[in-house]
This record gives sequence, structure tokens and C-alpha cells, in this order.
Amino acid sequence: MVREGFLAETPFTEDSYDTPENYPRSIWEYICLGTRLSFYIRNFHVFYNSGKHCRIGDFDFQFKADNSLKNVRITESCGGKVHLRGLNNLSRFPGPAVIVSNHMSLLETACLHAFVMPRRDFCFVIKRTLFDIPYFGDIMKDIDCIAVDRVNPREDFKVVMEEGKKRLDAGRSVIIFPQHTRSEVFDPEGFNTIGVKLARHASVPIIPLALRTDFLANGKLIKDLGPIRRNCPVWFKFGEPIMSVEGNGKAEQSRIIEFIAQNVKEWGGKVKEQ
Repeated sequence: MVREGFLAETPFTEDSYDTPENYPRSIWEYICLGTRLSFYIRNFHVFYNSGKHCRIGDFDFQFKADNSLKNVRITESCGGKVHLRGLNNLSRFPGPAVIVSNHMSLLETACLHAFVMPRRDFCFVIKRTLFDIPYFGDIMKDIDCIAVDRVNPREDFKVVMEEGKKRLDAGRSVIIFPQHTRSEVFDPEGFNTIGVKLARHASVPIIPLALRTDFLANGKLIKDLGPIRRNCPVWFKFGEPIMSVEGNGKAEQSRIIEFIAQNVKEWGGKVKEQ
């Protein structure tokens, strides 16, 4: 259900969405001879436009969702097939939540606003260095992301607990990727418990999110400029909410890991065996 007061048009009003068959290819596919430039030229323009509006204080929640939708459409017009499941799980309860997800590529941060923002406001937990990227950093600051350094785990934990609770107490959900870095292979052992601990600390529900976004591969020289894989489907699936964390949270952590691993495998993705 689209949240009250959201006026922007969104195609993601149902529980599921699939890119229509024979979605038209962009003329940029032909101009760029089917290279990755077809994606990146348009994607960077969206980031530039969003960052520019942030700098002048004109980046409301509708604009966020609309510009994020452009990234979804860019993906589809490059041949990507986008599949969404469980969107209604985002609207099962009125208050904020911690959304805990695996992390594969830049595509999730580019596209999530398109279908999450119509249902609930949110911010990300990100690396502090992302604030320094022109225009992209402006976006991350505008949506009040929580920045960690990934140098001192104890300090990062303290920041997430304190700043995360502030966002949640103010009614904003927090999306957190409990991995050291984004990876095309889901490694359950490297998936830490910080999301569960934040939810327990703030007494809010958890919404598990499984995704496969290796359509946009990580680059070898420049991580953010990898090739695009037109034969790799894009998947986002939101699980049933975990309404409370009991005890030390081990059961909830296992449930989240199992949800992500099972779906990534079903979608043909890679999961590191334990």
C-alpha cells in the first residue's frame, strides 16, 4: 500500500512487479554500441540531477522516488529484467523498521527509493567516504544517511546504535547492509549482527531484504564502473516482518540469513557454503 500523502505516480502499487516482456531498448543502446556507456551516461546524469537539487534544497520524497525510478527504467532499457516481490511487507505496520539486506552492487542504492519511498521514508548506513563523491555525496547527506568509517568496528557499532536509534525514534526506517563490502557472493559468515542489534536496541521490527543485483558488476580497476550483464536478472524480495527481537537475537539473525541465502540460490546467484 502506498503511504498516505505520496502524490508522485509510481508503477509499484502491487505486491509484485516484473519488467514487461519486450521492454523497449533505449536509443542509447545503439548510440553506445551496446557498451556499458549506455547505462552509465544516463545513470550519472540522474545522480547529477539529484545532487543538484539537493544543493538548492529541492529534493523532496517524491523527487527521490521519481529519480530513482529513472534508474530502474535505465536498467530495463539496457535489457535488464527487474523483479520485485513482497512489497506489501513494507506496509504491514505503521512505525519505522530496520531493513536488513545483502549488498551486491551500486544498483540497490540507485533503485531502492523507487519502490520503498512510496511506502516508508528511510536512510542508509554507508561508508563515510561516499559523502565525498560529488553529487552522490550530496544525495546521501540530504537523506541523512548514517556514516561509518569501517576502520574501528567498535566505533562504527557505537555510531550505528546511537544515530540509528535517533532516525528510528524520529519515524525513519534504516536500511543496513551487514557486510564488510559489497560482493556478488553472499557469505553468511561475513554477514554480521549489527542490523538485529539495532532493531533490538530501538525496539522496532526487522524487514529482511534479499537481492540479486549483479546485473551491474563490480569493476576490477574502479569498483563503481564495472560491466553490465544484460543476461543477469535483477531481484528484490522483502520478507515477512520480524516484529521483535527475542533474547540475544541469534534466532532472528539465522532467519534473515536463511531468507537471503535461499532466495539468492533460487535466483541463480552465488552463496558461499559454510
